[in-house]
Amino acid sequence: MQHSPTRYLNPSEAARRLGVSAKALRLYEQRGLVEPDRNAAGWRAYGPAEMARAAEIVALRALGFSLAQVERVLGGNAQGLEQALAAHQAALESQLHQLARTVEKVRGLRGGVAQGQVPTVSELAGLLAPAAEIRVAFDLPWPWGGERFELRDIRPLNYIIGPLGSGKTRLAQRLAAELPNAVLLGLDRLADGGAAARSRIDDDPALKSRVEQTMAWLVEDGAAPSDALLTLLAGLEAQGPDALVVDMIEQGLDQPTQEALIARLRQRGADARPIFMLTRSSAILDLAAVGPNEAIIFCPANHSPPTLVAPYLGAPGYEAVATCLASPDVRARTAGVVAWRPEPVAAP
Repeated sequence: MQHSPTRYLNPSEAARRLGVSAKALRLYEQRGLVEPDRNAAGWRAYGPAEMARAAEIVALRALGFSLAQVERVLGGNAQGLEQALAAHQAALESQLHQLARTVEKVRGLRGGVAQGQVPTVSELAGLLAPAAEIRVAFDLPWPWGGERFELRDIRPLNYIIGPLGSGKTRLAQRLAAELPNAVLLGLDRLADGGAAARSRIDDDPALKSRVEQTMAWLVEDGAAPSDALLTLLAGLEAQGPDALVVDMIEQGLDQPTQEALIARLRQRGADARPIFMLTRSSAILDLAAVGPNEAIIFCPANHSPPTLVAPYLGAPGYEAVATCLASPDVRARTAGVVAWRPEPVAAP
């Protein structure tokens, strides 16, 4: 009996099978976690052994492990696993609490049915919705013409993107004002070099512990500590707000830091509080890596109402979103550029 030859996959095929981006596979390779073979032409090729290894890495990343922790686990070293497992336990317990609330809803509806009370369609549909589903609707401010804007299915990660002068900052400010118990992390967070953030962290031991743990995770994943990152984490790790709106989340962060940060945010889970991020960085909004818990809100240049854009080639608005993105080094060179429209000159 003749066996079929081993099937080798190129990086795109391997990434698709694993449910990650090709960029993630390259990062695993750069960190020495997986070593793909090379075909006769010199291109990377993933065989069964490499795919099995990559699948283990993806599984550990899904548990919330940093790349450094993944490396230690694969090497048989348990250092640092307690914190990662504790974070995963907390996420599971959060899901259990949500399930418990849903069970209580079902129990209540069953009790009503036993007494002859027919539940409404809304009550039945509510069994499938998150316990604290957030929706928002409002009339759009200038530069729009007062059109109605509504978001029903708000995801844990929401990107706000658009060309210069499209109104995305005004949209973000309005979202922060309209979303229940939301906080806006504006660019003024960087004004004092992080002094206010450090003071807030020092005054709150619980916040300090969360920021230090997250900072350590990010550094292990390749991030560079900085005032900009510390200030951002002080806002992201603060407890209390039900939603966060972050203006230009990549501000002051280099590419490895941006990539580590978005990887961390993606691991929060489907029930995490929503974050709305203004961005123009392709490291933050990697269109090939957008998952089911993420949404892209695009503000067109012609001031048509903002729309949701699906993250796949050919979807309405996809090309326009792609043209707004730039690599972190380009973003750093254009960070201070603002949209400017000359005033009309009066006729003599």
